Amino acid sequence: MTTATASRIPIATVGVEAASSWLSERLSSGAHPDAVRAFEAAREIFIDGRRIDMGSLAGSLGVERTSLFRWVGNRDALLSEVLWSLAIPTLVQADHAATESSGGARIAGILTHFVDDLITADYFRQFLRREPARALRLLTTKESPIQRRYVATAEWLVRRDLGDEPLGGAIDPPGLAYLLVRMSESFTYADLISGDQPSAERARVAFRLLLRVDD
Repeated sequence: MTTATASRIPIATVGVEAASSWLSERLSSGAHPDAVRAFEAAREIFIDGRRIDMGSLAGSLGVERTSLFRWVGNRDALLSEVLWSLAIPTLVQADHAATESSGGARIAGILTHFVDDLITADYFRQFLRREPARALRLLTTKESPIQRRYVATAEWLVRRDLGDEPLGGAIDPPGLAYLLVRMSESFTYADLISGDQPSAERARVAFRLLLRVDD
């Protein structure tokens, strides 16, 4: 599924709507074709498993670095949008794969699918190995919009599948969404955080326990 197709589906839009950025607004407005061209080139470089270097990217586009920075901002801003653009079709596919379940089981299935895709995507793991500190900063903190978008997406899932008072009202949707995301991060980036092995299966068990899903 392409990013363009996925971006028309609700689960794909709630994240950016909750935490837009200067660059995401430029990319979506249609008024900045040079920014779109630079972003698409950077995305291809990332998918190829290579490091996005702003100097090399500018050269490949036939412009100076200063022009590239005017188009897309700094490297972290560009990386953040590339990373989230790759998360969107993965989330959409995960949601589609879980349509036969409901409630907490559906949420657990979606998030497990997402974690598994992140663990098994070679280009993504190459990025984590190549730039571990930057990756954790962009993916798991408020330094970039990625975590806020993921939390907003998780909250949307919670409200859709469990309502506004999940788990019998024991926790509110934003709180549950945040816990789910932190749990997801812990198992996806276990090698960087604790030296442990990333595991989608352990994430699945943890999601189901938190969401009170009976096996």
